[in-house]
Amino acid sequence: MAAESTPLALPVLPLDDEVVLPGMVVPLDLSDSEVRAAVEAAQAAARTEPGKPRVLLVPRVDGTYAGTGVLGTVEQVGRLADGDPGALIRGRDRVRIGAGTTGPGAALWVEGTRVDEAVPEPLPGHVSELVKEYKALATAWLRKRGAWQVVDRVQAIDDVSALADNSGYSPFLTTDQKVVLLETTDPVARLRLATQQLRDHLAEQDVAETIAKDVQEGVDKQQREFLLRRQLEAVRKELRELNGEQEGEESDDYRARVEAAGLPEKVREAALKEVDKLERSSDQSPEGSWIRTWLDTVLEMPWNERTEDAYDIRGAQAVLDAEHAGLADVKERITEYLAVRKRRGDRGLGVVGGRRGGAVLALVGPPGVGKTSLGESVAHAMGRTFVRVALGGVRDEAEIRGHRRTYVGALPGRIVRAIKEAGSMNPVVLLDEIDKVGSDFRGDPAAALLEVLDPAQNHTFRDHYLEVELDLSDVVFLATANVLEAIPEALLDRMELVRLDGYTEDEKVVIARDHLLPRQLERAGLDADEVTIEEGALRRLAGEYTREAGVRTLERSVARLLRKVAAQHELGERELPFTVTADDLRDLIGRPHHVPESAQDPAERRTAVPGVATGLAVTGAGGDVLYVEASLADPETGASGLTLTGQLGDVMKESAQIALSFLRSHGAGLELPVGDLKERGVHIHFPAGAVPKDGPSAGVTMTTALASLLSGRLVRTDVAMTGEVSLTGRVLPIGGVKQKLLAAHRAGITTVIIPKRNEPDLDDVPAEVLDRLDVHAVTDVRQVLELALSPAVSGAAPEVPVAA
Repeated sequence: MAAESTPLALPVLPLDDEVVLPGMVVPLDLSDSEVRAAVEAAQAAARTEPGKPRVLLVPRVDGTYAGTGVLGTVEQVGRLADGDPGALIRGRDRVRIGAGTTGPGAALWVEGTRVDEAVPEPLPGHVSELVKEYKALATAWLRKRGAWQVVDRVQAIDDVSALADNSGYSPFLTTDQKVVLLETTDPVARLRLATQQLRDHLAEQDVAETIAKDVQEGVDKQQREFLLRRQLEAVRKELRELNGEQEGEESDDYRARVEAAGLPEKVREAALKEVDKLERSSDQSPEGSWIRTWLDTVLEMPWNERTEDAYDIRGAQAVLDAEHAGLADVKERITEYLAVRKRRGDRGLGVVGGRRGGAVLALVGPPGVGKTSLGESVAHAMGRTFVRVALGGVRDEAEIRGHRRTYVGALPGRIVRAIKEAGSMNPVVLLDEIDKVGSDFRGDPAAALLEVLDPAQNHTFRDHYLEVELDLSDVVFLATANVLEAIPEALLDRMELVRLDGYTEDEKVVIARDHLLPRQLERAGLDADEVTIEEGALRRLAGEYTREAGVRTLERSVARLLRKVAAQHELGERELPFTVTADDLRDLIGRPHHVPESAQDPAERRTAVPGVATGLAVTGAGGDVLYVEASLADPETGASGLTLTGQLGDVMKESAQIALSFLRSHGAGLELPVGDLKERGVHIHFPAGAVPKDGPSAGVTMTTALASLLSGRLVRTDVAMTGEVSLTGRVLPIGGVKQKLLAAHRAGITTVIIPKRNEPDLDDVPAEVLDRLDVHAVTDVRQVLELALSPAVSGAAPEVPVAA
């Protein structure tokens, strides 16, 4: 801590917006009345005291005096360089200012106490390091300014306090920073503060020098470019004169192109305005480059180009049938659209209220059912150009609406680029994977699509880059998605929903025979007369080697089969031509992976023990079969309550509680030993535990599994079920009936139980699937148990699975 000594009485010499630190020698102008009064008072006092006249140098900032000043001695009084009277004053010690007092002269006198700033010797290690750092920084700064003589003086200072106060000469410090240095009485803390201030200044100076260097390089480059362009213009002018050509301006060329392009009136006006700007801008202006790029984009747009629709309705239907098997809903919708377009054209209603007759369809279904390829077939059937816009993973709203022209590298949005690529104003645009659109701080692309896909607005769509109206009302938009719930509700409301729930086995066989097999034969380098695959082999491939809603895995299986045959032929192991039968599949590509439950050995079936029931579910890959297992805890364990496993969501957990509550309250009427449910713990498990599951449609399945567990009656292997169950035993409607029935058909199920209120959904199920399924529509869970449980064996006690 700094010690304080005997009080002093000193005249105050105020310094406006200046600070003098101990050790500094400064000249002061005596023309200032306050400075002159303080110096004269000090001289008067010195006549009665030994030594030089003394004053108190106190900073005054915005009329406020600092709490600490510097004791200064008047070294000399004379004339300054400009001839004005002045005094040379040297700062000596810090003085803490006290109360006012009296003294000779007109100056303000105060009492002060000198601050002792001694630092113990020898210096601690960290202080020595701080001294070295300050000297190194000060030397670096002084060398940049060329003050070599001052460098030696700074290096010769060993006193910590004097070294810190030396920073008072720094011109880059503000008055406030110097006041802080003055009022910091601890020499080490003051040196640390001065070091930090010097370090910050050097860092700022380095940045400033870097910026100045970059700016100078940019200026030199621009000057060089300007000179070269002038020389290039002079060379071109000489060449034109030699060749007898007339000099023309680039803007004149753009004006002629705009006039000859036949643009819509508003677009033409906007383009001519940009041409006017181009004429006024210089060659070196970056705006000229932006205008040229914008004009090129506008002139490349097919403003007046439209393809004529093929109004041969039967022909269009034949094209769709030839290129895609099944998918009757989509084909019917396209046929309806063409029929309406034809009638509107016949009656002169092609444009009504500024809007043309476009269409916006959403094709929703599992992967591999042909949503993407269907878009190209629709364009082929209508005689329109086709363009695909991939939206998967798009997170920037500017991808749809485009960037503002002021941005470097700005581009129009994907919709405008699709129209430009198609070369017509009425293409078929496939918006692929619209459910995979994301959003982040750059905006929500799905919100930007609202205007694009709204038939009431898209005839005046305005891209941020073009900034002119673009008519999208004649475009046929086909959006594809796998998960309906992932599409925002407002966006889904603007599209006509068409579900593609998957193919039946017969449709898969037709697709494999007519489309997949010819394509894979060509890729394998085989001819159609060299390898043939019997329909029975294709059917087994579709039914037992794959289990999917689409045909992608089926195509891969066909490709693997043909590759195997081709390899065996090249190795001399098989002669061509060769016909693949169903019995050859195991030798060529191994055993099947999806053998129907009904085809397995009775003892190996999942439902071979009580407490296991077969349900139906809908996933992102289509419909699927879901098994539910139930068991009771051993009474000796003392376990109770309900345990659920299999990554279940909240809705499914509630369904399990409802199923258990129903059996506890109504089990006696069903002749079930409900006492076990009250005294022993119940465990319900959904296999494939790594796959999350949720939804209410497994309610009847869980109820059936628990009833089977308590009664000891097996659940029929050929029965699958779906439906929500209530506390009173009512079976309530669910969704995805078509996909679930297709999944049951693929899995070899023959009997399906659905809610009575879902009967209208059976109209969407293909007739060949319904012919092979025995569908029961029920209203009460008791009907489910009668249909699903095998008859009880007379006199046999129920065997209940026990979980230890």
